Amino acid sequence: MEVGLNRLIRPALRGFSALIAGFLVFAGLAITSPAMADEPTSDFSISGTLLNGDTPLENVNITVTDNDKFTQTVKSDATGAWNVYVPAETKYTVRLDTASLPAGVKLAPDSPAEQNVDLTGMGFVAVLYTFGSGVIEEQSIWSQLIVRIFSGLNFGLLLAIAAIGISLIYGTTGLSNFAHGEMVTFGALMMWVMYSVLQLNIIVAALFAILIVTASGFVQDQFIWKPLRKRRLGVNQIMIVSIGFSIVARYIMLLIFGGDTKDVSGGGNPVTLGPIMTTDVALYSMGISLAALLGVAFFLTRTRLGKATRAVSDNPSLAAATGIDVERIIRIVWLVSAALTGLAGVLYGLQFQANWELGFSILLLLFAAVTLGGLGTAMGATVGALIIGLVVEISPLVIANELKYAVALIILIVILIFRPQGVLGKKQRIG
Repeated sequence: MEVGLNRLIRPALRGFSALIAGFLVFAGLAITSPAMADEPTSDFSISGTLLNGDTPLENVNITVTDNDKFTQTVKSDATGAWNVYVPAETKYTVRLDTASLPAGVKLAPDSPAEQNVDLTGMGFVAVLYTFGSGVIEEQSIWSQLIVRIFSGLNFGLLLAIAAIGISLIYGTTGLSNFAHGEMVTFGALMMWVMYSVLQLNIIVAALFAILIVTASGFVQDQFIWKPLRKRRLGVNQIMIVSIGFSIVARYIMLLIFGGDTKDVSGGGNPVTLGPIMTTDVALYSMGISLAALLGVAFFLTRTRLGKATRAVSDNPSLAAATGIDVERIIRIVWLVSAALTGLAGVLYGLQFQANWELGFSILLLLFAAVTLGGLGTAMGATVGALIIGLVVEISPLVIANELKYAVALIILIVILIFRPQGVLGKKQRIG
């Protein structure tokens, strides 16, 4: 028993040590960067309270910027109140993210989303927004449905490029990687470091963030999963290691980056498409996500490496017998999966900000998407993610917003009752 435990624990500890060392390198970068130092106290602030009549508006995004160096985004609390401490008595722009307003609520015609504030000689100012002149201005059910479908497609595409990584890894190794969510978090936080802290060009920052997450995928496979595969440990044992690794990685990121939410892009510029109020960042994100999914489909169906990956996923032993280097394919799968997950983290951070629990909060939805689409099928993960995204965003039209994730999981259970192999999965004979 002791020998068996050593065979399981030692390689995992070596991998944990290597990854902890990598995280600490970035911790050193974060600690020495001026933009990440402790914020000085300030006597200057901008605040407000978002009320729709007598109803507080919670979780609405407010961005305050001086269009130079200072940008901060906050959310209104349960009473509708929000407050931003600013570094100097100067002019600021306050922007309300209309896309974050509750369904059926919108600004009154005489209340602009952006307001200019001059703190010179004042030190404090309260910003007023009015919503339908104090009365909830209901949109038609069809307008709300269009808005929700758009949001569901946006969220589903983000889930899809992250879920494909889980599906590819499961298909080639049989591992359900519970640390996958932390790779999404790592991508979002690296984008924050590169773009907001080091102030690199947004494209260069995104490429560096994706490259770093891809390197972390290589390190994981080299020092944790490959040694465990060589020792022929069962998939359940390796899955337990992945759960432990996810906890370690998550709290290391909490230690390094803190528990506050990081604003990566300031929310982007508002764009109106009929009843849909969105941002240019969301539109670019959807286009990039769609291009990435098409790239994965081309890779799996039209390239030799992609066909070899599908062969390993179908039958590793038979693939090895035909001359395919299974370990090499698994290594490539880890790199591709990590790159896609890093891209998901970057895009998620740009749209919705980043914090240490980002990936953990959507991990269950990622596994639901993979299971719903069919375990081990990349395109199935895409279909499952789009279904989950649409259900999550459309369900608040008829139920409480807090239950939207639960509804997605209920839909998963119902579909699997009638089609256990998933939407695109194949029936398999057992025994």
